[in-house]
Amino acid sequence: MNEQRNLWVAIASAVVILIGWQFFFAPEPDTQVREAQVREQLDASGTNPPQASSNTPTAPGGQPAVPAVVKREDALAKSPRIAIHTPRVEGSIRLVGGVIDDIQLQDYHETEEPDSPLIHVLNPTGSKDAYFAEFGWVGNNKNTVVPNSDTRWTASSDKLSVDKPITLTWDNGQGLTFKREIAIDENYLFTVNQSVVNNSGSEVTLHPYGLISRKNKPQTAGFYILHEGPLGVIDGTLTEINYDDLVDDGPVEKKTTGGWIGITDKYWLVALAPSSDEVMTTRFSHHVADNADKYQTDYLGAGRTIANGSEGKAETRLFAGAKEVGLLDTYAEDYGITNFDLAIDFGWFYFLTKPFFLFLQWLNHLVGNFGVSILIFTVLVKAVMFPLANKSYKSMSAMKKLQPQITAMREQFKDDRQRQQQEMMALYKREKINPASGCLPIVVQIPVFFALYKVLFVNIEMRHAPFFGWIQDLSAPDPTSLFNLFGLIPWDPPHMLMIGVWPLIMGLTMFLQQKLNPAPADPTQAKIMMFLPLIFTFMLASFPAGLVIYWAWNNTLSIIQQRYIMYKMGV
Repeated sequence: MNEQRNLWVAIASAVVILIGWQFFFAPEPDTQVREAQVREQLDASGTNPPQASSNTPTAPGGQPAVPAVVKREDALAKSPRIAIHTPRVEGSIRLVGGVIDDIQLQDYHETEEPDSPLIHVLNPTGSKDAYFAEFGWVGNNKNTVVPNSDTRWTASSDKLSVDKPITLTWDNGQGLTFKREIAIDENYLFTVNQSVVNNSGSEVTLHPYGLISRKNKPQTAGFYILHEGPLGVIDGTLTEINYDDLVDDGPVEKKTTGGWIGITDKYWLVALAPSSDEVMTTRFSHHVADNADKYQTDYLGAGRTIANGSEGKAETRLFAGAKEVGLLDTYAEDYGITNFDLAIDFGWFYFLTKPFFLFLQWLNHLVGNFGVSILIFTVLVKAVMFPLANKSYKSMSAMKKLQPQITAMREQFKDDRQRQQQEMMALYKREKINPASGCLPIVVQIPVFFALYKVLFVNIEMRHAPFFGWIQDLSAPDPTSLFNLFGLIPWDPPHMLMIGVWPLIMGLTMFLQQKLNPAPADPTQAKIMMFLPLIFTFMLASFPAGLVIYWAWNNTLSIIQQRYIMYKMGV
């Protein structure tokens, strides 16, 4: 029995530590930095890139001046643009530099209110939270003039839409004509085909590149179970890098053939995916410029040696949108983007998490309410785990039935621990009870629990999805609070006192379930177990309502199952 109780305490302590730890605890295209990074990579192969151009203003005395940060609308108006218009995306491409820096998602709002602002995935250069994608070429010869952030491209059209790509053209005056065809599909994928026609009279070698640059560290969910920041699949392996690690440890550089790189938020992703056969060097980096942190992920492709009279090409795809599983899977299959679905942080239990996700999504389409889908799915999971759970509950019920005898035995032999253990083992043998028989089912259920927890936490389908009553966003915490009598008192409690109805229900179910279990003989363990429901109530109050509803419903089903078994066993 001690082993079983210790296991329960260990599991509870691990959950408390895990959740407690989680709970408490860019401007102009940066051509100078990009080319400095490219220079380091090219130097390793003995080549020599061109000098970086500069458009940084200077203050009196010759010192660089910090460019003024302007509003998003003003930043958009500073340069001629090509409009982007599709059913799911609105935005624009900056003609000066050919930068994609303005993407707005038509299907997603900042809050659950239908008239709230739409989500902006990319923001224009020069604005406070500049976030953009840039493409181009770097030459081996520093005298070869290539497009940069000052280049004014000529566009074939003033509008980009589905099935109507646009072509940007620029002549360097040395016999090289650069073209960039940009297309967009009906969702969030851009296809960027770069080409260079060489009529210079001699061959040239150029390396294609692509980069994503982000100014300032964004607000993150702040949970260690969720990765937000630079990431990519490099040589088939997922690489995740924290913003803070880039600041502390410096750049990360990796070589790969194919794969993809990008920057992810909880629900949104911006990623570059060159051709699957592209041999390239990827790089994740951080630097400070204009008194602001800038985070960048980029790739440098293999050199194209272009003979006079011929053409060099490079293809890249840019994803800028919502992390919808079905969409990522489709792109992975259609374009050979390896493990693109790993942009969604399914976690260690991927083999469980993704199937759970897909089944929940199917249920949601069937019943039309994601909260109801969670309830149905929990019942189905409990049904599958029924035999294992029954074994665990029968063991605990048998132990509870023997509790008076065990207590008397401890009192009788309190000064002789060895005799106490001998008598207890003899009692277990007479009653044909294995005190550890309930442990294995509990251990088996732990991965299932955490996989469900992960699904409900990262699922974009749950974002702004209503349940019933006051829960209008399953991805947000319960908005009610015990400390203002659930809205009857006109007072907004501080964050730590926002203990809503569903967290209270969850805490109550946890308390009731705990009362059905054998009480720990150790007073310290008993006190810890007594306070766990209260601790979890406060901690889970700030978690998404969908998670709390799942936990409360799961506890309720467990209570019903365990109470029925105890009744049959006469406990």
